[in-house]
Amino acid sequence: MARKIITAIDVGTSKITTVISSVEDDQKPTVIGVCSYPSKGIKKGVVVNIDEATSSISESVNAAERMAGVTVSDVYVSINGDQVTSLNNKGVVAVSSAEITIDDTYRAIENARTLSLPENLNPIHIIPREFVVDNQGGIKYPIGMSGGRLEVETHIITAPNSYWQNLKKCVEQLGLNVYDVVFTGWASAAAVLTDTEKELGVTMLDIGAGTTSISIFQEGAIIYSGCIPLGGVNITSDIAIGLQVSLEDAEKIKLNMDDLLSDKVKSKDSKNDKRPALLRKAEEEDKEEDKGGKLDLSVIGVKSEKKVTKDMLRKIVDARCEEIFDMAKDSVEKSGYDIAMPAGIVVTGGSALLSGITKLTQSIFGVPARIGYASGLSGMTEEISDPAYSCVQGLIKHAMDDDVEINTEKKKVDIGGFFGKITEWFKSLLP
Repeated sequence: MARKIITAIDVGTSKITTVISSVEDDQKPTVIGVCSYPSKGIKKGVVVNIDEATSSISESVNAAERMAGVTVSDVYVSINGDQVTSLNNKGVVAVSSAEITIDDTYRAIENARTLSLPENLNPIHIIPREFVVDNQGGIKYPIGMSGGRLEVETHIITAPNSYWQNLKKCVEQLGLNVYDVVFTGWASAAAVLTDTEKELGVTMLDIGAGTTSISIFQEGAIIYSGCIPLGGVNITSDIAIGLQVSLEDAEKIKLNMDDLLSDKVKSKDSKNDKRPALLRKAEEEDKEEDKGGKLDLSVIGVKSEKKVTKDMLRKIVDARCEEIFDMAKDSVEKSGYDIAMPAGIVVTGGSALLSGITKLTQSIFGVPARIGYASGLSGMTEEISDPAYSCVQGLIKHAMDDDVEINTEKKKVDIGGFFGKITEWFKSLLP
């Protein structure tokens, strides 16, 4: 197998991350180039300024190319925004011969796609969930089975045409070909969720800077996708207002919150303090007199005229997180699903590293919670190892299975090399 270059671009509210990977001989993708560049022209996951967004994407891609020593042409790009929605739909066809063929399954999927959508919406993913042969459900691989009627249950993720077209325009202005546009939640789920979790039933919350993407799986298949317009930027803003500090200082406080609350951050003066231990201890006890413990923000280079306690900071952050969780819960319930699934909640994205996020998640939803770390790549993964990079890693994994979905823009099954690997393709159809 010749070396294949896969390039993924995660277009986020706070950063544009480009990862270039190399794939050889069916091995794990090896990361050979990576760059995360501050995002401009993107608000709540949506392009609001084409020139600024194009410039940010260009900086990210160029830096990754220099690191990898290659020039890329085809790219996989993430798409997000609060108007990304989903629905489940069936496709039914009569089997053309004694046995179900690849053409029958293709026709069934095409039938599921022919639904009436508002003119401004574009289906970006059509994901087969299960096949039903003569009312026998739960079938993952129908090829070769006997039957006269074939149904397919599909999950369709849609986004406004403007989201799709503006994002493509930014990338194509750089001379790049957008091979596929992938919903952030679908990509992150591919990187952080296990097969067991998907089978039992699990909810993934990808809490980014400007948005929170939601993906719910049950019996091994995705049943709900959605997005709400709140994220880490809102938490930073609340800290800035509540503590009367700048947004830059609020971001510092948020990033160092775990250490601040656990007293792991010590000032340089305290480290060099030569006074007797009893005197130092007495001073430290005085500092803890206030309820919740007074925080010394100067140890992280933040000056605040307002007295800040641990309880105050905790309440500010928890209040916004609870709002995000409540909005996610309401969004899911409006579609007729329950966000609290048996395998629990997996929290990923940049805000997944907030202090106490799993404990808060468990208390609100009443199910287990864990932080989702991406896996499956090798090479230069140190820079993209934390949850903030789950989506870009998921884009690479999605690209490895680029036969999974129907490319709705091209109006055909995207099957490169299909006839050489029919079996493998259909076994990977379902998540």
